[in-house]
Amino acid sequence: MDAMYRTQRHIYDLTRKYYLLGRDRLIRELAPPPDGTILEIGCGTGRNLIAAARAWPRARLYGLDISNEMLATARNNVARAGLADRIRLAQADAADFDLLALCGCQRVDRAFLSYTLSMIPPWQAAIANAVAIADRVHIVDFGQQERLPAVFRKGLLAWLRRFHVTPRANLHAEAKTIAAQWNLTAETASHYRGYAWSAVLG
Repeated sequence: MDAMYRTQRHIYDLTRKYYLLGRDRLIRELAPPPDGTILEIGCGTGRNLIAAARAWPRARLYGLDISNEMLATARNNVARAGLADRIRLAQADAADFDLLALCGCQRVDRAFLSYTLSMIPPWQAAIANAVAIADRVHIVDFGQQERLPAVFRKGLLAWLRRFHVTPRANLHAEAKTIAAQWNLTAETASHYRGYAWSAVLG
């Protein structure tokens, strides 16, 4: 991951803002309790954490990412935004991390994964880990483009493969299965004619 992002991290936000759809909707829907805690798993450049900190000014925020290269950019971005006192960052694997050791807390009110599951091989474990430590988990990622032209879907999937991105065709089903294992509910939805899929577990 570090090798891939060593150069990409410098232009990541500029290029991704045009096709990582649904991230700002997710942030608006987090609605943490007053003085609550928010964790982003796979925080990348810190773009989403900064947006969440501004949307929810009383919240404390944490971000985890497996790539130290991305975390270097995130730390710079957070510092430039003047939010270093509210956002804490740490290196960790989304599928296997110790929240207490990394963030100093045992649970968070909200956890979210934004366009990360399509890049994590053990992605079901990442969802399960999030559910284990958060009161509510929000997910947005690439969908199956089910209501878009077939040629668009074929082209998008081919392009995503170049970046080792694999949209999870059974994301909604797995979200519901994992939620049921924890006696939770899962609300799933398709957006932008299937371009993006979302799930909320809680």
